Amino acid sequence: MRVFTLNASSLGVTESDTLPVELPLKGFLWIACARREFEVMQAPLQTALNKLCGTQLVDLHVSDLLNNQLPSHYDYTSQYDMLVFRRLAAGQLETDLAHPGEPLHQPTRRSGPPVLKRIDTSPVGFVVFDRVLLTVHPAGCAVREAYALRLLNATSPEARANGVKLPASPADLMLRIVNQMVDGYLDLRRELTRQMDHWQSELLKPGSRFTNWSSVLDARLALHQLDEICEDQRAALQDWIDSIETWPDAVTPVAQRERELLKVRSRDVLEHIERVVHHVRRMEQSAETAVQMHFSAQSHRTNDIMRTLTALTAVFLPLNLITGFFGMNFEFLPIIHSPSGFWWTFGFMVLLVVVVVSVFWRKRYLARASR
Repeated sequence: MRVFTLNASSLGVTESDTLPVELPLKGFLWIACARREFEVMQAPLQTALNKLCGTQLVDLHVSDLLNNQLPSHYDYTSQYDMLVFRRLAAGQLETDLAHPGEPLHQPTRRSGPPVLKRIDTSPVGFVVFDRVLLTVHPAGCAVREAYALRLLNATSPEARANGVKLPASPADLMLRIVNQMVDGYLDLRRELTRQMDHWQSELLKPGSRFTNWSSVLDARLALHQLDEICEDQRAALQDWIDSIETWPDAVTPVAQRERELLKVRSRDVLEHIERVVHHVRRMEQSAETAVQMHFSAQSHRTNDIMRTLTALTAVFLPLNLITGFFGMNFEFLPIIHSPSGFWWTFGFMVLLVVVVVSVFWRKRYLARASR
C-alpha cells in the first residue's frame, strides 16, 4: 500500500505506507493499494475512510472493487463517485491472501505474435471523495508505479523550472491516471497497425501461399475484444462527464476554474478513447478486407489457370478428332494410301492449330493476366 499527500499549491508530495488518521491541512490524499491488499485490509480501510471522509464504501462497491472480471463502468453515491477502468495487463493473475502485495505471473496462452498477447486487461477501481482518492489496482500494477514515480519527480527543481503542476483534486488525479492507461492503448494500436500491414502484404503477395490463418483469426478475435473493452470505457467516462454537470456550482472563481479544467481533461480523455475505438474498428475492417481480397486473388488466379487449360484443350481437340478419324480400322479411307496423304494431313493440322491459337490470342484467352 502506498499513501501520498499532495498539495498542488506548494508542489508538495509526501509518501507513507501507513493509513492516515486525519486529512492534511491543505491538499488531498491518494491511497493506492493492490486488490488483495484491499481484500485483506478491508476493515482498517473502511475505518480510515470513516474518519477521513465521514462515510464508508457501500458493500456492493466493495464487491465491485474486488471483482477481477468487472467491465469498465461508473457509479456514484451522495458521498463519493466510483469509476472502474480496465487497463492493459501482461497476463497477470491475483496473488493469494498470504502474499497480497506480490504479483503472480502466468504465461499467456493466446497464440499468435507477441502483440496479441498484450491484449489482456485487468480493472482498476477509483473511489473519488472530496479530498481522498482510493485506487484499487491489480498486483504489481505498472500504471500505479509509473505515476507514483512521476509525482515524486514533480517536486524536483527541474520539474519546477519546467512548470510541472500537480493534480489539484482527487478527480483530477484520477483523470490523469486514466489518461496514462489510454496512452497504453494508443501504443498498442501502433503495434497492431504494423502487424496488420505485414499480414496484408503477405496475403496480397502474388504467388504466395499464406498459412498463418490461426494468427489472423486470433487477431480478429483480439480486435473484437479490444473494441468491446473500449466501448465500455467510453460509456463509463461519458457517465462520469454527465455526472460532473450535476455537481453544485463552484463558490469561488478558483474553484470554478478547476471545475472547467476538470471538464476539459475529461473530454480530452474521452476523445483519446474514441480515437482508439475508431482505429480498432478500422483495423477490423482492414483485416476482413485483406482476407476477402486474398481469396478474390486466389479465385482470379484459379480462373486464369482454368482459362488457359480450356484454351489448350480447345486447340488439341480438333487434332484428336483428325487422328481418331484416320485411326479407324477400315480398308478404304480417303488419301490413306496416297504417298502425299500424310503431309497433306500434317499440314492441315498445323494450319488448324495456327488458326485456333490466333483466334484465341486475339480474344485474349491466352494473354497473361496483369499483376
